[in-house]
Order: sequence, then C-alpha cells, then structure tokens
Amino acid sequence: MKKCIWLVLFLTSTALRGQYFEAGILAGVSNYMGDLSANSSKVYLGETHFAAGVFARYNIHNFASVKLGLSYGKLSGKDANASDPVIRQRNLSFETPIYELALTGEFNLPGFQPYNLEQPLSAYLFGGFAVIHFNPSTRYLGQKVLLAPVGTEGQGLPGRFPRYKLFDFSIPLGIGVKYALNDTWNIGLELGGRRAFTDYLDDVSTTYMAYDELLAGNGPLAAELSNRTGEFLGTPPVNVPTGTPRGDNRGADLYFIGGISISYNFMDNGLVGSRGRVRRKSGCKTD
Repeated sequence: MKKCIWLVLFLTSTALRGQYFEAGILAGVSNYMGDLSANSSKVYLGETHFAAGVFARYNIHNFASVKLGLSYGKLSGKDANASDPVIRQRNLSFETPIYELALTGEFNLPGFQPYNLEQPLSAYLFGGFAVIHFNPSTRYLGQKVLLAPVGTEGQGLPGRFPRYKLFDFSIPLGIGVKYALNDTWNIGLELGGRRAFTDYLDDVSTTYMAYDELLAGNGPLAAELSNRTGEFLGTPPVNVPTGTPRGDNRGADLYFIGGISISYNFMDNGLVGSRGRVRRKSGCKTD
C-alpha cells in the first residue's frame, strides 16, 4: 500500500497548500463616471483621487479565493470640466467620500501558489457584491453644503422621487495580477469598476423642478442649488419648466478603485505548517 500512502500524501499536501489565509493593504486611486464626469460615458482623469483599503483573503485552491475588503476613496466631478458649452452652463459640481465593504470571489489564471514559489505569478478576475456609503456635497457661497437633505430635484415632494439613502449597494468587477516574493509576502496590482445601485452618487439623476415650485416645496437652498446656470451667466436664477432634463437616469453611476497591494500569507493554519508539511494521517494501511 505504499503507493496509496504516497498518492494520498501528495494529493492532500497539494490541496492543503492551496488553503490558507492572507491579509493585506492596498493604496491607489479612485474615480467616477456619471452625470458630472465631463462626459457621462468617460472617466475624467483630472478628478482622480487617493484611495486605500485593507483586505482578508481565504485561498481555497490555487485557482480560487474569496476576499473581504474595506476600501475608502473620493469621487468628484464638475460641469466646468466639460468641453460642451451646454454642459458647462449647467454649472453643477459635487464631491463625496465613498466607503465600500465588498465580498468578492477571485479566479486565478493560470493559478497561484506561493509555497516554494511553485506558481508565483498569476492574473485573476474578480466579481462580487458590496455595501457602500456616500454623502455628496458641493460648494455654495464659499461653504460646503451636503446635498442629500436639500432635495435639489424635489426629492420627497408629491409626484417626485423619494429622498435617496446614503447607504446602497454596488457590483464590483475587475482584474488584477499578483506576484509572490517568497512563501509569505505578495505584491499585486488591481483595477476594478463598480456599478452602483444608485444614480445619486453625484446628486444628479432626473429632471428639474420649476424654480418657484422647488422654492415653495424644499426651500431656497434647494432652488438655488438645483439650477446654477444663473451663477454661470451672472444673471438671476434661470427658471425652467418642471420635467426639463437635469441628469440621465437611464443607468446608475459607476466608480473605480485600483491600486497596488501588499499581503502576508498565514501558511501555518494547523493543517499545513509554514513549510507545507502535512499534519494529517493518510488513512491507508501498510502491508
């Protein structure tokens, strides 16, 4: 039965070496694509900001892992960046912190195994589900104004949309590459896009309300911040009919987080020692 013993030892050792915990940090950048990204179908690189995160990864196999990550970034945009004069005249702007708690699955190609640098380099694809927190603001008369309570599109009024919540969800999808420096330390590069379940990361989504109606419903601050064309033109507030497009709500906002990571492998997990020694008996009998 010696062949049986060696076969079981080999298969068990290979499987267990693929099962270990990993923890790390990420430093990089964040950006957004939406109604205020100069061109709603493109990312404006001038609004790129610092982002950071921490994560824990459970490596199930050389080819698969599950990661729980907490990330922070900043998103911003303004019509002043647009080349289209009509968009520039709209004169809206925003910025928001973005906090993300994400659970993702990763698929390694061609496979990743840092033990003895057996497979030290691998690309990977990832996808999952995230909870996000955001809180858009703008500048008005030199002061920072939080936009969610204001109701710039008449949120909360009869016949309008309800006020949006500051906690929502997103779907992270992306690619990365990682490299094992040795048995315990890895470096990586990752870029992921997230489709939010909300179109209000930038406080712009649907249509204007007429100035007088919004003034009566949500107050003077809402009326002033809903339509800022008058500030751009140097005129009194511009009044447009209720229902005039302010944003494009045919799709939710997107945001992106990417960066460089460094992580540590906790290889000694009670099943596999720090050098990958198997601690289970094979269960085969000898002759």
